[in-house]
Amino acid sequence: MHGRGIWKNRLAQKGRTSSNDCGAFEALVGRNTFVNLIQESKSLFRLTRFGMVNCFLVREEDGLTLVDTGLAGSTVGILRAASALDSTICRIVLTHAHIDHVGSVDALLRELPASEFFVGQRESRLLTGDFTLDAGENGKKLLGFPGVKSRPNRCLNDGDRVGSLQTISSPGHTPGHMAYLDVRDGSLLAGDAFTTQTGVVAAGVLKLYFPFPWMFSWNRELAAESARKLHNVKPARLAVGHGKTIKSPLAAMDRAVELAFQQCGKMLD
Repeated sequence: MHGRGIWKNRLAQKGRTSSNDCGAFEALVGRNTFVNLIQESKSLFRLTRFGMVNCFLVREEDGLTLVDTGLAGSTVGILRAASALDSTICRIVLTHAHIDHVGSVDALLRELPASEFFVGQRESRLLTGDFTLDAGENGKKLLGFPGVKSRPNRCLNDGDRVGSLQTISSPGHTPGHMAYLDVRDGSLLAGDAFTTQTGVVAAGVLKLYFPFPWMFSWNRELAAESARKLHNVKPARLAVGHGKTIKSPLAAMDRAVELAFQQCGKMLD
């Protein structure tokens, strides 16, 4: 029964709920603040805060890969989630450098000094506050990048592998946005290349609801091209930074890509 909360706060109970159980799970992060952990597949777990900001734990043979780190203040909830899964976070991987994805990077790496830190090559500059554009790049003013003090152990390029995750360059929402495909089961961790809060929507598309995919996307034409590229991977599952995970998402992704191209005034090939 994937897709439901899988455990109750371990500190509040003597027994332990395994990852195969489907009891409610809430990990206390701070006063009146909760992180919910939801099992999406055998290896994929979604951590959601405030019901709208997601990061993910991916189970590997040597531990857990954390994809994105959520907002600042998420560290305790993330660490408790890993503990509840009887595992440790071995590596942290970012889809992009926006504040709601890098907010807990530094705090987590202080708690996990042995963990490796990965980010896309192009996006790594945004972590240092370098907002210069490469030749041929253009888009809206870059906003929402607080930077982090930590420096990556490795910068990633399209097609690289991090454990079971294959990197897919997907610029548009940001200049160096990356998505990650779990080659074992076809789960696509798409960051903000799509949102799913009110249907599947590609970055850059005009929708008047949070997280306002058009407002915070840097280049909507590139975002539309990246949405098509991710659709063509034919994922079995679409996991995003904002919204629920979608199984068998191809039809919904196809509609989202078509709308993205329409709003750009471009025709699909």
